[in-house]
Amino acid sequence: MILAEKIIRLRKGRGWSQEELAEQLEISRQSVSKWEGGVSIPELDKIIRMSEIFGVTTDYLLKEEQEWEPRETERVSCGESDIQKELETRVVSAEEAETFMEMTEKVSRWIAFGVFLCILSPICMIIFGGLAEYGFISLSEDAAGGLGMVILLAFAAVAVAILIFQGLKLSKYEYMEKEPLFLGEEMADQVRKKEEAFEPKFRMGIMAGVVLCIGGATPVMVAGFLENRMFEVISVGMVLFLVACGVYVFIRVSMIKGSYQKLLQEGDYSRKNKEASKVLSVFSGVYWCLVTAVFLTVFFRTENGKASGLIWPVAGVVFAALYLTVKGIVMAKKKH
Repeated sequence: MILAEKIIRLRKGRGWSQEELAEQLEISRQSVSKWEGGVSIPELDKIIRMSEIFGVTTDYLLKEEQEWEPRETERVSCGESDIQKELETRVVSAEEAETFMEMTEKVSRWIAFGVFLCILSPICMIIFGGLAEYGFISLSEDAAGGLGMVILLAFAAVAVAILIFQGLKLSKYEYMEKEPLFLGEEMADQVRKKEEAFEPKFRMGIMAGVVLCIGGATPVMVAGFLENRMFEVISVGMVLFLVACGVYVFIRVSMIKGSYQKLLQEGDYSRKNKEASKVLSVFSGVYWCLVTAVFLTVFFRTENGKASGLIWPVAGVVFAALYLTVKGIVMAKKKH
C-alpha cells in the first residue's frame, strides 16, 4: 500500500475530513488533497507528526511493504485492537453509492406503503365491530369481528410480504449502517449536494407527518361534541388512516435522507452511532419477537379480537419510545 492510500485510510479511520486533518497538521486542505492524490509527498516533519496523530510508526507510513504496527506508547494508551479497528474502513465506489441512493429512493415508497397497511389493518375490524354493536349493520358482533379479522390478516400478509421483499433489495447495503466507510471526496461532494437539494422536501415531509399524526385526534374530538354513535365509530378509523398517512410520509423522507447520511456517516450513522446500532439491532429483534408472541397468544387463546388487532399499532408507539431510551443509554456509555 502506498503512502497516499495509507493517509486516506488513517484519516477516514478517525472520521476526519481533509480540512480536519489539515488543521491537525497546521497546513492547507489543498496540501492534504495533493498527498492523497499522489501529486506530492509530505515533508519529514509532517510524516512524523502524522505518526503521532494516528498512532502508527513512521516505517508504516514510508515503506510500502510495511505492515501496520502501533507505536509502544499507543499500545498502552488505547490498545492495539482499538487502532486496528479504525483502519478497517470499507471503500464505497461511486457506482455503488449511486446505485444505493437510487435503490433507496425506489424502495422507500414500498417500505412506507407496507407500514401504512400495517397501521390500517385493524380499521375494518374496529368499524365493523362498532357498527354491529350499535345495530347499524345487520351482522352480529361475532360475524363483524370475524370479517374484520380476515381483512386484518389479509392486510398484514400483504404488508409483511412487501416489507420482506423490498427489504431484501437493500440487505446487501446493510454494512453501511455498521461499518466505517471511505467515500472519495468527489463522490462525497455529490452526495452532500443531493442532501442539500433534498433538505427542503425532508423538512416539509416531517412537518406534514407531524400535522397528520397530531391532527389524527381531530375526528375523535369532533365525534365527542356531535354525540353521534356512528360517527364515533368511523372517527376511530379516520384516526388510524391519518396516522398511517403521517407515518408513510415520515418513513419516505427519512429513508431518503438516511441514504445520504449513511454514505456521509452523519447523524444516526456517524461512527459512534454505528457502534450503538449493533446493540439496537439486537434489541429490535428481541422486541418484535416478543410482540409477535404476545399477538399470537392473544389471537389464539382469547376471544378478544379487537385487542389482538390493536397490538401492532400500540407496539409501534412503544417501540419508538424504548428505542430512543436504549439508544440514549448506549450513547451515554460510549461517552464514558
